[in-house]
Amino acid sequence: MGEQPIFSTRAHVFQIDPNTKKNWVPTSKHAVTVSYFYDSTRNVYRIISLDGSKAIINSTITPNMTFTKTSQKFGQWADSRANTVYGLGFSSEHHLSKFAEKFQEFKEAARLAKEKSQEKMELTSTPSQESAGGDLQSPLTPESINGTDDERTPDVTQNSEPRPEPTQNALSFSHSSAISKHWEAELATLKGNNAKLTAALLESTANVKQWKQQLAAYQEEAERLHKRVTELECVSSQANAVHTHKTELNQTIQELEETLKVKEEEIERLKQEIDNARELQEQRDSLTQKLQYVGTVSCIILLYVQLLYIPTDFSR
Repeated sequence: MGEQPIFSTRAHVFQIDPNTKKNWVPTSKHAVTVSYFYDSTRNVYRIISLDGSKAIINSTITPNMTFTKTSQKFGQWADSRANTVYGLGFSSEHHLSKFAEKFQEFKEAARLAKEKSQEKMELTSTPSQESAGGDLQSPLTPESINGTDDERTPDVTQNSEPRPEPTQNALSFSHSSAISKHWEAELATLKGNNAKLTAALLESTANVKQWKQQLAAYQEEAERLHKRVTELECVSSQANAVHTHKTELNQTIQELEETLKVKEEEIERLKQEIDNARELQEQRDSLTQKLQYVGTVSCIILLYVQLLYIPTDFSR
């Protein structure tokens, strides 16, 4: 059957900057298809993504890998074989969760496949080791191969054919030596792979520590920005309150100015009324004086008339 896709989704693909090991570098201009592939022949799971004809992700899933969600729509994992860190930006949190579930599922399948392969190798190696051990239990001495002196004398005298046992022991010895060399080579290979895996694990651990530090720094920066936004919102609300209070004060001042203007007009009107009252008072005083003068004149006239009539009476 070969390698077949078993799950696909779409996402924006990123790789960590190899120089800074901090910044993300986009490897696709738009969302591309990211697929899980399964190779039934080798029992291997891979993540593959193509941008046109260019492979921008080719990552084999191992039991040591970890997929980390760094936000609601972004996740990442480290690939020690490719010596890079891949990042995927999804369109929704649901797509991210689905991809993470599949990653964990196929990672567990890869772990089980590795364990089964190791068990199979152990089962294959155990009979060979037992057979080799059985052959090597009796030491291979010259006597065991060629026989003792007592055994060799009859063979020579009787001129009989050689015994088959020494030939079989020799073949067993050479066979066990070949098996021993084979397993020594396998052991060396396993030691080398173990060293590589240990180095990859240490590198992944260092990367995880670095990512945790970056995450802590991002969280601190987010908290600082959140506090700054809160402060700006408070300042904005205070500014709005000050603006509202200023508007109210301006309205109050305008009302007071209008009231003052009305009062000034009323004062002017009262001043005019006072002036008019003074004029009327002066006119009244003038008329009073005139009336007093007229009264005085009238009294004088009456007296004069009376005086005119008095002599007439005396003559009588």
